Amino acid sequence: MADNGAEPAVVVKVVDNGPYQVKGPIRLVDHDNNEYEISGRTHLLCRCGNSAKKPFCDGAHVRTGFAAARAE
Repeated sequence: MADNGAEPAVVVKVVDNGPYQVKGPIRLVDHDNNEYEISGRTHLLCRCGNSAKKPFCDGAHVRTGFAAARAE
């Protein structure tokens, strides 16, 4: 990816042993075709599969001890 010094419009960050952190305007569609408009503020998306608020994170990864495997 070319680095032109400008901040990308959308940033998705993988939080170590936690959720996906999404910042930027996107349209998210879940497996039931529910649509969510995500604005510029930061949203956390579940990665552990245990959230009661899927597709959003509710902190279940902490309660369940979720640990992501690291690619070496």
